Parts: sequence; structure tokens; C-alpha cells
Amino acid sequence: MRVTGVLVCALMACAARAQNPLVTTATQRYFNGVRRNLEASADAMPASKYGFRLTEGQMTFAEWLNHATQRNYSDCAVMKGESVPEAEKEAAKLKHKGEVSKALKESFAYCAEALQGMDDQKAISSPAMSNALLHVLVHNNEIYGNVVGYLRVCGFIPPSTARRGNQGKKD
Repeated sequence: MRVTGVLVCALMACAARAQNPLVTTATQRYFNGVRRNLEASADAMPASKYGFRLTEGQMTFAEWLNHATQRNYSDCAVMKGESVPEAEKEAAKLKHKGEVSKALKESFAYCAEALQGMDDQKAISSPAMSNALLHVLVHNNEIYGNVVGYLRVCGFIPPSTARRGNQGKKD
């Protein structure tokens, strides 16, 4: 009986320590979703449309993805406690589908690593840390909202809509 009690206490302690509802929810529900949507958008848009602008003065499709790449590196470097990688600066120069898409995917992989090292205590440990976590989620969703317009105007179904099978309905 005593061994069972110790085992139960140990399991409860492990379960309590493993619970990070803020970071777990942020990662599973928001980060993974927007990562999947932006990466799929990069793949869906033809190379010939990477220079497309909705209107004069707006960013091109490639520039939106590069902007996501840059912010991913900036914010996730904060979460990792590192200097911003050189890839952040290089992203602004990218124009072609292959290089833009590759850089975006690498920046999301970098952020996924940062999120693996995150727990709720770390997420709220400083305003800079909280801001970085929230910015990765919110900013990428804002970028996806813009990218959806580019895809639709060019005649493509956004990934989030295509997955639901609602080709004719709004997001």
C-alpha cells in the first residue's frame, strides 16, 4: 500500500508539472494551425504570382511571407534567449518561391524549437517573453488573413478553407 501511495504521488507530481495549458493551447491550437496555413499558402501560390500585389503600395505575396519569416526569427530568438539569427536579415532579400518558402518553413521550425523550451512560467516571466509568444501567434494570423486575399484574387482556395471542404464559402 505504501508503494502504491508513493507511486500515485509521484505520478500526480509529474502530471502537475507537465500541465502548461497556456503554452500547450497556444502551440497546438494557434501556432500549429497558422504554421500549417502559411506554409501551405506558400506552396499553393504559383511562382509567377510571388511578385503579385493586391494594389499599388501593398506588399507582394513574397514580401508578406518574408515579413512572417523575419518576425518569427525575431520573436522566437527572444523565447530562446538567443541573438536574432542572420537568417532574419537575409529574408528581406528573397523574391523567388523556392527560397521564400524554404525560409518561411525554416523560421517556423526555429519557432517550434523555441516553443518546446517554453512553459507557462517562462511565458509570463517578463513582458518581452509574453510579447514574443503572443506576437508569434497573433502576427502570423494577421499575415495569413492578408495572404488569403492574395490567394482568392489569384483564383486559389486558401488552405484553411480547402481543408474544411468549403470552397465556395468565406473563411
